[in-house]
Amino acid sequence: MELHLVDATYELFRAYYSPRPPVRAPDGRDVGAVTGLLYTLLTLLRDEGATHVGCATDHVIRSFRNGLYDGYKTEAGVPRELLAQFPLAERAMEALGVVVWPMVEFEADDALATAAARWLDRPAVERIWICTPDKDLAQCVSGERVVLRDRRRGLTIDDKAVRAKWGVAPESIPDYLGLVGDAADGFPGLPGWGARSAAAVLARFTHLEAIPASVGDWHVDVRSAAALNATLRARWEEALLYRQLARLRLDAPVPQTDPEELRWRGARRDAFTALCEELGARGLAQRPQLWRD
Repeated sequence: MELHLVDATYELFRAYYSPRPPVRAPDGRDVGAVTGLLYTLLTLLRDEGATHVGCATDHVIRSFRNGLYDGYKTEAGVPRELLAQFPLAERAMEALGVVVWPMVEFEADDALATAAARWLDRPAVERIWICTPDKDLAQCVSGERVVLRDRRRGLTIDDKAVRAKWGVAPESIPDYLGLVGDAADGFPGLPGWGARSAAAVLARFTHLEAIPASVGDWHVDVRSAAALNATLRARWEEALLYRQLARLRLDAPVPQTDPEELRWRGARRDAFTALCEELGARGLAQRPQLWRD
């Protein structure tokens, strides 16, 4: 079997900011993100042949990471019309019949990482597709067995592609982000450290702790190596904190223990039909090719 683990938060944002005309329910609510999410999931199920699907959401934007770092991302700046669609989106996915992991203390990315790690070595699982372009999840990639799938661009990112794109192995992605920062998540990285210097150093040493304290032992071709090393040593605790923020947890509350529990057995006819009426999207009600009842 192949597992498709979907970053539903990303899909909601993508649908909300798409150039399509606004979609409103009969009661006037903006439901464009939810209908866009349903269409892309139905495409995954109907046209791309997915059979085992798990979808993770950020039920709330804040997580345990906000307690670690004040500048970490929050719901500030997210349009109210989009935030209001998150609970509706979870209800819609449940009506569609796919497994949903709504995260509160953790983030959606943690749920996807937890699921991927849990079933990586199961003999029955041939491949795990993490459906997102999010670079944070590149740390979960394992050879050609666990890969990222950017469905919008039609790209598959395996181990070789991670190294080609970011210059480091998947296991070095948290260290890389600890040095260069992640604007999307709200932490800055270390001054002077850029993508090229971080990739060059981590391609040789893999993790922060392995970087020699003496720059003379680096033997890496980077500019201003002495200044970079001085910054790393002076701001060592910051680098470790930023790496901690970037490192995905593998103990998120994903209740399923057997990957077969992710099998899609069809939409729940009554619930899905009623939801489509609520959304004013009657065309969606005809799209599921399988009904659970």
